[in-house]
Amino acid sequence: MTLLLFIIILGAIILIHEGGHFLFAKKMGVYVYEFAIGMGPRIWSHQSKKDETLYSIRLIPIGGFVSLAGEEVEDDKKVPKSKKLQAKKPWQRFLIMFFGPGFNFISAILVLFAIGLFWGAPNMDPVLYDVTKDSRAYEAGLRKNDTILEVNGHKISTSDDIALYLAVDQHKKATTFKVQKQDGDIETIKVSPKKVKTKKTTEYQYGITMSSKVKEYGIGSAFTYMIRKTGSLFKQMFITVKYLFTGSVRLNQLSGPVGIYSIVGEQRKAGFVNLLNLFALLSINVGFINLLPIPAFDGGHILFIIIEKIKGSPVKPEIENMIHTVFLFLLLALMLYITFQDVIKLF
Repeated sequence: MTLLLFIIILGAIILIHEGGHFLFAKKMGVYVYEFAIGMGPRIWSHQSKKDETLYSIRLIPIGGFVSLAGEEVEDDKKVPKSKKLQAKKPWQRFLIMFFGPGFNFISAILVLFAIGLFWGAPNMDPVLYDVTKDSRAYEAGLRKNDTILEVNGHKISTSDDIALYLAVDQHKKATTFKVQKQDGDIETIKVSPKKVKTKKTTEYQYGITMSSKVKEYGIGSAFTYMIRKTGSLFKQMFITVKYLFTGSVRLNQLSGPVGIYSIVGEQRKAGFVNLLNLFALLSINVGFINLLPIPAFDGGHILFIIIEKIKGSPVKPEIENMIHTVFLFLLLALMLYITFQDVIKLF
């Protein structure tokens, strides 16, 4: 069941992402050779007589692609020049590249709205729902219903922010919480978490619970939750990428397909709504990462469009393709490393 859910969730995210590229490529009149879900050899394919595009499902249920005329250096004489990607105006190419990630964002936003509407909008205020007695946090002075204003000097807006900054904390010294007590007093409290080592990971336990069971219902509450949760997920991505470059988040803390499979298994046990939250999180992750201005990503293609606008002429296709290919191999090497680390964590 976990494997099936893993394939469904990743497959849906990829289908939506590539569907965004596909629909806008068609809208802009670009010839599409193939729309594929998965990688490796084809296990199913279909080509309509009314459509030049080959639709296929491939063996390995990770990844996918839309093959557009004009992406490669080789010139296909069978396709009219006007239907090739590079013949389109910069703004048209920008829309084609952007709306892969864009569709991921839209799908995540709609799912979050549905969660708030049908299952109730969780309270995201940065208030401690519970503090375990005799825990490090309790001993330091944190109490239930304390509002967290800052963690290590970082301003806190939602309960997600608390979890985020505790996750990236280096734990070399006590964590500093700026809190507002129920009587309105502002206090600064330092907590040294309990270090617990397991075979797989090292955990730092504070003894605090941030998730409230309080939910609100109605369209207005669902809309507010959608906005706050979407903003929170984007903030997580910004902070994570920033801390990757500063070293606060290490590469072995990231997860690839194997790690995501494990997370799917955990969320499956927690219930269907948790799987929907995971879908929204992964969708925004995929969209955000793909928009980074790195060659081989959609953001890399957009970067070359911006360079073209600045210099007044496009970068030579041979040079651009070479740069994308080099970065693609680097990204594959990174993915192999992350997957290797995920496998190690299983044992």
